[in-house]
Amino acid sequence: MTVKSNGFEVVFGRPAKVLAEAPGRVNLIGEHTDYNGGYVLPTAIPQKTRVEIAPREDRLIQVATANVDGGALLSFRAGEEARRGLWLDYVQGITAVLRGRGASIPGFDARIESTVPLGSGLSSSASLLVALARALRSMLGLSIDDVEIARIAHAAEHDFVGAPVGTMDQMAASLADESTALFIDTRTLAFERIPLPAEAELLVVDSGVAHQHASGDYKTRRAECKQAAAALGVPELRDVDATRASIEPRIASLPAPLDRRARHVVTENARVLAAVAALRAGDLARLGELFDASHRSMRDDFEVSVPAVDELVESARAQPDVFGARLTGGGFGGAIVALVKRGRAASVGRAVVEAYARTPGRRATVLVGGPVP
Repeated sequence: MTVKSNGFEVVFGRPAKVLAEAPGRVNLIGEHTDYNGGYVLPTAIPQKTRVEIAPREDRLIQVATANVDGGALLSFRAGEEARRGLWLDYVQGITAVLRGRGASIPGFDARIESTVPLGSGLSSSASLLVALARALRSMLGLSIDDVEIARIAHAAEHDFVGAPVGTMDQMAASLADESTALFIDTRTLAFERIPLPAEAELLVVDSGVAHQHASGDYKTRRAECKQAAAALGVPELRDVDATRASIEPRIASLPAPLDRRARHVVTENARVLAAVAALRAGDLARLGELFDASHRSMRDDFEVSVPAVDELVESARAQPDVFGARLTGGGFGGAIVALVKRGRAASVGRAVVEAYARTPGRRATVLVGGPVP
């Protein structure tokens, strides 16, 4: 989608004062570990959310978006935020959190346009939240760093919107770039940028099956993880050491499905650490094996994949130039990510999309399929 430079002026009849952007993200590995205090490994994608903004002299906040509701203009008053169950809640969430942290929020006009696909597991919501927080930081001269931007965005989505997400998406939208993987300890928010391998490129394919973080299934998985941690006597599943020989029998003794949920999180944390080691060593075969193992765990133990996504993963894995492939994002639809031999992502993407389309009613879209910069 082309972002029109005059979009704000068309809507509001005056130029914008501030422009801010934030990328979507694809998670290479480390799914459903972030709200368990664990490790994640996302990277930024080329698609971004753009926010244009200008202050007003009253308390009215007006927001337009080109992506939903036909560009409808919605509004609320600063200090009177109330959840409505609409996309506007993400805007209200940011202003409410900033006010709660002592910022004086005036009225403003804002226009949002995004190329991050909605419901694809690529963090369109975090991209919006971070872009808006950046715009307000600039407009108001707020002294907050990029980690704090991520914290504010997470509080807006988790506490105001009511989506039980972890911190990975907001950290990635605020800190990730396209040339490195962002290794994050979600408990401490410590992070490290690790260069992506020059010998490979990423392929991201959207299944066309949309998901929602605020859906009941996602909330159920989070509750199950909390129950499993309590049963194992630890604060979070992050605290279970996968290398201890005694842990597998303890996990296996949990009632179903808590045993499977715990096993996924514990082994997924271990896979993230192994993936970081593989990246540092340039071991693409090992990294691909970890992708494949992660998908099996998400499919069988965490049960967040769906047949359409499984079909895409298997189709990608069948290609000789693919090291590994997996569901990325929260699941119940969304996209897959594959690690592909450099120079082959475009051809692999075409083959995967064509094979997927042979099933009536299915249409996949290649979202990322060129060389990693």
